[in-house]
Amino acid sequence: MPTPTKGPRLGGGPAHERLMLANLAAALFEHKRITTTVTKAKRLKPYAERLVTFAKRGDLASRRRVLGLISNKGVVHELFTDIAKAVENRDGGYTRITKIGNRKGDNAPMAVIELVLEPVSAKQAVVAEATNAAKRDADKKEAAAAPVAEEAAETEVVETEAAETEEAPAAEAEAAETEEAAASEEAAEEPAAEEKDAK
Repeated sequence: MPTPTKGPRLGGGPAHERLMLANLAAALFEHKRITTTVTKAKRLKPYAERLVTFAKRGDLASRRRVLGLISNKGVVHELFTDIAKAVENRDGGYTRITKIGNRKGDNAPMAVIELVLEPVSAKQAVVAEATNAAKRDADKKEAAAAPVAEEAAETEVVETEAAETEEAPAAEAEAAETEEAAASEEAAEEPAAEEKDAK
């Protein structure tokens, strides 16, 4: 949402201000540029850019929200078909305000507000393409790293199983040796015990 504006409203009340902004936005979308006072242009800028954002979404709910604000179906159709396609690569800043001096009659500061329909500059397009290429490369590296990680995990499992099988005979041999040592000790103790009994 645009930040709330400070100061007096445009027109007499809130309903009048909403209607003025809707009419200004409709005129802007129809003629692509309009001349108005600086105050009205500054209030119109976030309002119009929000409607262009809805148009870029392009779904039915967005179209109905815009139709709730702008009653002219022809203007809404032009907004959703022509203007939205013209600004689809632009991430914001759909309008431009240019001050043109004061009005002759009441000396009010005037400005031209227009839609920015030029394509995104070549430099920005190159940067966007490089960013996309870097993202694709990162995705490819992740995809290539995933099978390697799975193979490494499988080899670790095989190695641990082999180590366990090698350790099992070694453990059995150690157990057999300890049993033999215990048996030989018992055998050595038995003759010693018999000699003591004989005395």
